[in-house]
Amino acid sequence: MSGQTSIEGCEDCRTAEGASETLLIVSTVFVTFVGFLTVALPLAVLPVFVHHDLGFGVPLAGVAVSLQYVATVLSRAQVGQMTDRAGAKVTVIRGLAACALGGALMLVAGLAVATPLVSLAALLASRLALGVGEGLVSTGAIAWAIGRTGSHRTARIISWNGIATYGALALGAPLGVIVVRLGGFAALGMVVLGLAFVGLGLAFVRPSVPVLRAEARLATGRVLRRVLPYGAVLALSTAGFGTVTTFVTLFFDHRGWSGAALCLSAFGAAFILVRLVFADAIDRVGGLRVAQLSLAVECVGLALLWSAGMPALAITGSALTGAGFALVFPALGVEAVGRVPPESRGTAIGLYSVFLDVSLGITGPAAGIAAALISFATPFLIGGTATAAGLALTFALGRERRGDRAG
Repeated sequence: MSGQTSIEGCEDCRTAEGASETLLIVSTVFVTFVGFLTVALPLAVLPVFVHHDLGFGVPLAGVAVSLQYVATVLSRAQVGQMTDRAGAKVTVIRGLAACALGGALMLVAGLAVATPLVSLAALLASRLALGVGEGLVSTGAIAWAIGRTGSHRTARIISWNGIATYGALALGAPLGVIVVRLGGFAALGMVVLGLAFVGLGLAFVRPSVPVLRAEARLATGRVLRRVLPYGAVLALSTAGFGTVTTFVTLFFDHRGWSGAALCLSAFGAAFILVRLVFADAIDRVGGLRVAQLSLAVECVGLALLWSAGMPALAITGSALTGAGFALVFPALGVEAVGRVPPESRGTAIGLYSVFLDVSLGITGPAAGIAAALISFATPFLIGGTATAAGLALTFALGRERRGDRAG
């Protein structure tokens, strides 16, 4: 009887431990949600502000939007190193401070509309600050949560952090439109500034994790070499993801179909559902196997989109693409982070994330040229081909791993 009681007590302990870990992960990735909300709020209104309110035209509006992503890409490696050396909590706090600076500069831009050049300069500086802040918060939050719960929860942490990111982007854009409609662009800057301070308050009260010993860290070049194969697969699969989010609306419009918004909603819903339900499968069967299955599903979805002769097939293809892509980043991320010592974890996360950013930056223009020259369905064929190449690369990685074990 006492033995049975002991077993039940252990099960209760494990249940309590699991609940505690879940709470730690949620509380940390919620900071990511707040940080990315500051990034997402201006996205839908920024082109209109630059083009119409300031009068600088569409090309400069595009530059203003993309400048944030350039800043994020260029700062990724430094952000990872900062996480390893200064600590994850410090990195997140610095990221939120950068977001606060971005909000303050947006406020200046909104107040200086009568002087367009001053307003534009403040706005571009704001985009740079938000881009750096995005990289700091996302990389730091993942490393922070791993440090608080242990590396065995890496897959769940990366998955839930992604949900927080995409949830903030989905919510932030329409909220930004409402704020500008009610109070103007300066009001949007004030909201971004306020949210950044909320995030700072949340981050300050949470405990930090120890900074691991410096002598065990790998040089950035060595970390990159270990991450590179998994980052390459991520970049190839991201091409498929990017074509859907960028070209589905144009594809539906060109075919004369209604339901483009439903197509994007199906993509997003499938993405979030798979991440919530199946994230733990990465720990059970391994990141590489989950990535292979995910990439295969993504290929099927993109093939359906490319060949779709009716809206229902395109919506189904979009949902399958979202479901397939959902676990690619965390599954390959677990593999990439697992190839470096804990002391270099932040650098690995930062460098790995660069592949997604760069792929999205290349996919848009390249697929756009293909759509203009061939057809509006061609981007999905390009994305599917790239994803298939990524799938082939995962099998090569699997064979290499089996050869290493045999040796």
